[in-house]
Amino acid sequence: MFRRFLGSGRPGGLGSDRTPWNVEMPPPPGQGDDLETETVRRIVARLEALPVDEARYIASFAYVMSRAAEADLDISDAETALMERFVSEYGGIDASQAVLVTEMAKLQARVQGGTEDFVVTREFREMSTMEQRVALLRCCFAVEAADGTITADEASVVNEIARELDVDAETLNEVRAAFHDQLSSVQALRRATGGTA
Repeated sequence: MFRRFLGSGRPGGLGSDRTPWNVEMPPPPGQGDDLETETVRRIVARLEALPVDEARYIASFAYVMSRAAEADLDISDAETALMERFVSEYGGIDASQAVLVTEMAKLQARVQGGTEDFVVTREFREMSTMEQRVALLRCCFAVEAADGTITADEASVVNEIARELDVDAETLNEVRAAFHDQLSSVQALRRATGGTA
């Protein structure tokens, strides 16, 4: 399903033949899992019923946030919860759909990170307004700040995302300013100066 949202069959895209979809399957579900499985199927059916452009927008939005969250090689529960909220709010889908989209995006960011980051981010740029791109940057910073600190690696990834979205430096700095206190460099300076920086 995620392949369909992000450009199934496009050379070099998430739906290309190079995508590692041959993941080992888990054992057959037990009787107690039937209800949960049916619930997931209903959510998938609702997502697949979305117009393709809308679905691709939501999937790309979630993927770029996952890319930012994965910058420190770990996506925490707090980051995941915030991503789910943003996917629901900005994607206009319900909470259960947002959970599924977020989990798929996290998996893709982990598996495809580095090879698809640029492609998906540029695709989001092509289908979004500048206002939507800036909103996505805010979401990326907020997700990274979920644990109280934005590391240098995390800040660097958002800088790269901003360049790929064609967001100018002045706008990026305005967005970053809202998260000034969470930047690890600022926190380190405050510790070194006894909190006076």
